[in-house]
Amino acid sequence: MKLVGMWLVMLCLCAGTVGPVFAEPGPPHNEPTGRDLTSIQAITSVGNDLVYAGSFGHGLFRSEDRGATWARSGQGVTDPFILTLTTGKDGVIYAGTFRGGVFRSRDRGKSWQAINSGLKHLEIKSLLAAGDALYAGTADGVYRLSAPNDHWAMVSTGSSDILVHALALSSDGTLFAGTSGKGILRFKAQAAGWVRQQQGLKDHEGMVENFIRVLTIDSEGGVYAGTFDGGVFRSVDAGVTWRSISRALPNDSIRGILFNSRGLFVATGHGIFKTIDKGKKWVPLNKGLTSMSVQVLIESGAGLLYAGTSEGAFRSDDDGQTWHSINQGLEGGGAPAPFSLR
Repeated sequence: MKLVGMWLVMLCLCAGTVGPVFAEPGPPHNEPTGRDLTSIQAITSVGNDLVYAGSFGHGLFRSEDRGATWARSGQGVTDPFILTLTTGKDGVIYAGTFRGGVFRSRDRGKSWQAINSGLKHLEIKSLLAAGDALYAGTADGVYRLSAPNDHWAMVSTGSSDILVHALALSSDGTLFAGTSGKGILRFKAQAAGWVRQQQGLKDHEGMVENFIRVLTIDSEGGVYAGTFDGGVFRSVDAGVTWRSISRALPNDSIRGILFNSRGLFVATGHGIFKTIDKGKKWVPLNKGLTSMSVQVLIESGAGLLYAGTSEGAFRSDDDGQTWHSINQGLEGGGAPAPFSLR
């Protein structure tokens, strides 16, 4: 028996396991893991605590505690592939889907109604709520919703049959549209129609980037454009000329751009980065992210950051320095194929 005991001690020494053995920390209790995590494509918030998440294939989710727990929402939404979410006036929520059009909830996500009258195509890539106005970037250009009769009408001429991925509205009422293949379009109030920006977005390799995924405008009126694989560009003259600011950025696939008083945050295909000097230096903000394929990045009214990834959602309470998963209730698993829906 003593010999057996001695061999066990020697085996433990060789394996390096003498002393207490602790399990590796895992996700919070009841959180889905691995393949059970759903891909979060869109997030929006109302006030400080209420958050909505849109998934690709599993519909809508709602949280009243800043993402600590989630419950299914979306009663009345006929398409589980959510591409975009936005919060309008008085906390009204709008959801844009892959092939079901636009849905609206006026009761904190308990029920949803389709508002698609006037839309030629029901693929909704982006939604922008600005005051009383609601704009939609679709597979057939840019539309605006007429509130009295819930009818969509095209915003002027020049954007039909163009896939619009992103929208941004400046303080002077100029509307910008980021497109697939046509670069950036600009529409000024009282203008004859949309104008394509002739000064193309040239990256650091001299390539002109015409596939725009995200747009945002900072407090100084600077316009930022994130491309599919050409990085980030900035314009200081209302979109007339553009300059690449992402030469030092490790990944050029831009999925989100967020600006606040503490810097410019960019979500990419391989993590989140921040710059405080307009792109001269980018600092990675990925501590705690277990999925680096970020799909959306927002800031809530409470100043918290939320990130949706291909494997669930994350929240940062310290401006991106650390992240923790918020996936309890975000069920995933196998999703239906988008084109199988009718």
